[in-house]
Amino acid sequence: MDATAQLREDIIDNLRTRVWRAGHRLPTERALSERYGVGRSTVRRVLADLKRRRLITQTVGSGTYVAEGVQEALAAISPPAGPHQVSPAELMNARMVLEPALIDMAIVNATPADFQRMEDCNLQAEAASTLEEFEKWDAALHEAIAEAAHNGFISGVFRLMNEVRAQGEWGLLKRRSATPERRREYQQEHRALVAALRERDAERARALCLAHLQHVRANMLGY
Repeated sequence: MDATAQLREDIIDNLRTRVWRAGHRLPTERALSERYGVGRSTVRRVLADLKRRRLITQTVGSGTYVAEGVQEALAAISPPAGPHQVSPAELMNARMVLEPALIDMAIVNATPADFQRMEDCNLQAEAASTLEEFEKWDAALHEAIAEAAHNGFISGVFRLMNEVRAQGEWGLLKRRSATPERRREYQQEHRALVAALRERDAERARALCLAHLQHVRANMLGY
């Protein structure tokens, strides 16, 4: 990335992450020019483009400031975060909210075929010879539980979450935290959860689901 593009991206990143909030005064043209090794005319062009996009405002004799409606303007120019932009911590937080919440729907709507799919996932995970294969069937089990709710929107959300689980950062953390003992514990927790679902015991299934996710979070993220 050349210096001009880097200047633009760094400013936008500071706005997106709210390091620079509405009303914040940006560094001077001279300071930006020196920092990025570009001419002041280049800085002015970059700022003019950001002003045109309603990200910043400029006042003669005063300086350049973050616009009041900066987050709305950013939403108009920036695509929603994709799976590759979601951190393992963000994914775990989302799972801990969503997965226990769908237990009631799964219990009401699950069919014998759904329970057979869950059983198959457990069998495949227990027979897996590699961590990667175990992780594949672990993810498939959680997706099977979501599919048992028979709600298209929920199914789509879980497919997206599994895309995040397939990314490098999640896999690296899982490999670092995985031990044979922890894998056996996860398998036991999966078995207990599926048993509670089969028995249509919503309260126990919710508690088991949350406890399992808390266990995974503690092992992977340390809290």
